[in-house]
Amino acid sequence: MKKLNRSFYDRDTVEVAKDLLGKYLVHKTPEGERIGKIVEVEAYLGPHDLAAHSAKGLTPRTKVMFGPPGHAYVYLIYGMYYCMNVVTEEEGHASAVLIRALEPIKNIQDKTSGPGLLCRAMEIDKRLHGHDLLSDEFFITEGSKEKFTIVKKPRVGVDYAKHWAKRLLRFYIKGNAFVSKR
Repeated sequence: MKKLNRSFYDRDTVEVAKDLLGKYLVHKTPEGERIGKIVEVEAYLGPHDLAAHSAKGLTPRTKVMFGPPGHAYVYLIYGMYYCMNVVTEEEGHASAVLIRALEPIKNIQDKTSGPGLLCRAMEIDKRLHGHDLLSDEFFITEGSKEKFTIVKKPRVGVDYAKHWAKRLLRFYIKGNAFVSKR
């Protein structure tokens, strides 16, 4: 499996989001290699995007988003679920793509239809916050070459973001059984 290079992530966030569909997220754990096919994502376009964490500016939590592309931005929600984003575009831009759902490929038994569930199933937590996705233990690969149709919808759970809540920045593989139900 060919690992994605830095230039893949150093592009327009919407294009990266769409291009992540069908790619494989790989996490090598002590229990073995876990692999899931990315089937649903959301794009967060930077500080001007009121739904993005970077809209509140540079903080200890969001520092990774302002860093170079190709790193994992991992954070805790509701005090119990981790979510994983891929940092995109040039350093200082503060944009990212949330991985929302995975299709299990190898060594995944738990549910993966939602950002918190997939992180639990893949053993993604705060230890991977800021992790370089070009490493040998946590990365994204080319994945399958299957053809699919991409569906565009509004992002989930960002009603507070005014007009940004209605933007079609959630992308998923049409008909995939592992896409979240929202």
